[in-house]
Amino acid sequence: MIIDCHCHAGKGDGLTGPYDTAAPLDRYLRRASNAGVSKTILFSVFHSDYRVANRGVADIVSRAPGRFAGFACIHPVNDRGRVGILLQEAVEQCGFRGIKVHRHDGRISREICEGARHYHIPILYDLMGEVSVVELLAREYPDVNFIIPHLGSFADQWQAQLALIDHLARHPNIYADTSGVRRFDLLQEAVRRGGAEKILFGSDGPWLHPGLELAKVRLLGLPPEKERLILAGNLCRLISHH
Repeated sequence: MIIDCHCHAGKGDGLTGPYDTAAPLDRYLRRASNAGVSKTILFSVFHSDYRVANRGVADIVSRAPGRFAGFACIHPVNDRGRVGILLQEAVEQCGFRGIKVHRHDGRISREICEGARHYHIPILYDLMGEVSVVELLAREYPDVNFIIPHLGSFADQWQAQLALIDHLARHPNIYADTSGVRRFDLLQEAVRRGGAEKILFGSDGPWLHPGLELAKVRLLGLPPEKERLILAGNLCRLISHH
């Protein structure tokens, strides 16, 4: 089984770029199917109201629950004071399995971390290279699992990615996904120092090609049992507590 832990879906209400306008899945699904991806975690594109956006993603998931699972996007600033309400709807009514937060919206908050703790669900936090916060998250919320996409930086900041590898190695609740990581040596180093059990396969679809992102994991040349952890096992473990 191969699970893609990182894919956007639905409509945004902005027009800045694809990331806040629309994430159609038709082409992604063909590519994912050809690559052997059997399940995908979906979350919204950027949106000014994540309650609306999450409902859109929930609708997509509900039409193919065997193929998709959802993570609830939460805005650290706009959603302040209503995180519990958003999570109650997303987790209890829509069956979402985690939280997605993006530093572009704002820095992750205690309110969000405490919501994740309450529901025993992981947080996928794109920290845009601000890796130092991981130390605080790991220590303040040791019972919450954090997935840091792009090994810490979609912008390919090798310094941030190298720093994140140190956190992977030191903190049991810090994980990373492989999406958009261009420097293969750093991906190898992450597995070597953090362990295969701390890395998750993600594509950042529909904009990045899941087959191409998957090839990087295959090229690590890991023993089959370790490769299976990255491709599905680690994510299954992180979302099974809910």
